[in-house]
Amino acid sequence: QEEKTIGKVVTDFKAQLPHAEIYVFDNNCTDRTAEVAREHGVDHVVRHHRNRGLAAAFLTGLDAGLMAGADVIVNTDADNQYQASYIPAITAPVLAGKADIVVGERPIESVPEFSGLKNRLQRLGSWVVRKFSGTDILDAASGFRAFDREAAMKLHVYGKYTYTMETLIQAGAEGLSVVSVPIDVNPQTRESRLVKSSFAYVRRSASTIIRSYATILGDRRAELAQLISRETGKLLWESDAEVGSMIAKV
Repeated sequence: QEEKTIGKVVTDFKAQLPHAEIYVFDNNCTDRTAEVAREHGVDHVVRHHRNRGLAAAFLTGLDAGLMAGADVIVNTDADNQYQASYIPAITAPVLAGKADIVVGERPIESVPEFSGLKNRLQRLGSWVVRKFSGTDILDAASGFRAFDREAAMKLHVYGKYTYTMETLIQAGAEGLSVVSVPIDVNPQTRESRLVKSSFAYVRRSASTIIRSYATILGDRRAELAQLISRETGKLLWESDAEVGSMIAKV
């Protein structure tokens, strides 16, 4: 549902990657997203005949890249949140053989649309993912990423909600090298459809972490994950002041 922004995303990506194959994944959109993408010269539109969720669209993208023989796959959002001018920055560590996955790290604290509470939730969520994945990523929710072929072949997402946290936990378990590079973002064009409320974000993120940890490391360690997630959620909602105190300690 991104007919207003997909044209610019395609145009900017083609400018940065003139020799690459550009794909748009249509998750059963009811607007003109696919048509606008074609009008702006996208190479391929892959359509799901029902809305299977963001994570499924992401996996379809990885599969399409692998089948096309890609050595590097770049993932972005169709809402034009991420600036395509940073593609060279996020692909450079992969091309140099220094990383299997690169995550674009947004300047979260300086993004006007991010409230104080959302900033703290993002930081807390990223901290929890770092602890469970063994990675050093500061912006675990960023969808602007580059993958080498090995990483794309190893990753799988079991949930429908999102892929960002689950893939980092998997990457840590698989021993993949994950780094982040600073990027900038464009002004927000619409409200998030993924995060309806702070409470929903915490609940779904905690569920994703628990499921990922259970799948990868087994039920015993998942019990610990569930305990940590439950206590984290409790702290978040006791008071905003306590969240700030917790973040400061982190």
